[in-house]
Amino acid sequence: MSATALLKPHSPSADDADQLTLVCKALADGLRLEILRLLRTSSFGVLEICHILDIRQSALSHHLKILATAGLASTRREGNIIFYRRPLLSADDPLLAFKKSAFEAIDRVPLGPALLERLNRVQQERSEQSLQFFTRHADKFREKQGLVAEHAQYTSNLLDLLRELDLRPEHRVMEVGPGEGELLALLAGQFQHVLALDNAAEMLNRARSTVAAEGLDNVHFILGDTHKALELDVRCNLMLFDMVLHHLPSPREAFQHAQALLNEGGMLLIVDLCRHDQDWVRESCGDLWLGFDPDELNAWALQAALQVGPSVYLGLRNGFQIQMGVFQKPAIRTTASPQTTHSNHS
Repeated sequence: MSATALLKPHSPSADDADQLTLVCKALADGLRLEILRLLRTSSFGVLEICHILDIRQSALSHHLKILATAGLASTRREGNIIFYRRPLLSADDPLLAFKKSAFEAIDRVPLGPALLERLNRVQQERSEQSLQFFTRHADKFREKQGLVAEHAQYTSNLLDLLRELDLRPEHRVMEVGPGEGELLALLAGQFQHVLALDNAAEMLNRARSTVAAEGLDNVHFILGDTHKALELDVRCNLMLFDMVLHHLPSPREAFQHAQALLNEGGMLLIVDLCRHDQDWVRESCGDLWLGFDPDELNAWALQAALQVGPSVYLGLRNGFQIQMGVFQKPAIRTTASPQTTHSNHS
């Protein structure tokens, strides 16, 4: 394609008009607007949406099909389950501005109390599922992790990335879901103030033992998830999720919480799997999600008012690929007041 063709603005077509009609018809229904408000919070399976909205599956399927046809909802297969979510809007979509404005208007209307209660119940069930897995398999954590990626396979790459960040020893660092504490001990050797956050007591105890064995005493352990950190009004300069995001009931929420927990200029570091189709990890490793597309992580970051920073990708021989992404909370720039020079005359 020539440079002239690339620069040529998009001209409206009959297809665009037909698509606009589909979008307008899809938006002209109260239940479909409720579905779109719900999908802003996370991805959900059909049965989960049925439970949250308290409607029959046959009725829901009809509405989901209309939204998907109009490009207002997209699907993602996680093993045997189809999840629906908001689409990642593309810059070359001729209806980009219209869809973006529609979503913004839809999101100004809050979810009702009863719907929020059922939504929280679904998220809690997901969280309990993950917690129960780690409680049952705490003594086999290293073995389970090794099925996908051993920590030693990417630790050097992770440490190289950390060294490139503008962090100082006095900065406060928090690792969410530290596992058995290998990375936590390395962080405690580099930074003066380290926090370890985990909602599985047994896993937190294992991390505590690893840190103690290294003779380190600068780690504060917190039992709970990021909701607990928000409750405690914790603040940090670096927040790290190392192979944790695919276990969370709402990965998008991790970015929202990070925005609140980070100091100005602080950074969120995500280490996780790229999108894959190896469904066996759901049962064998307790994964709720089969990795993530980089664009998906970037979109969640931007929605949380975080800036997208550098990223690193590492392919593994078993077919998995690890991605490491940095996302930064913007620093507030203050304009210095002009200084007035006073002269003393004798």
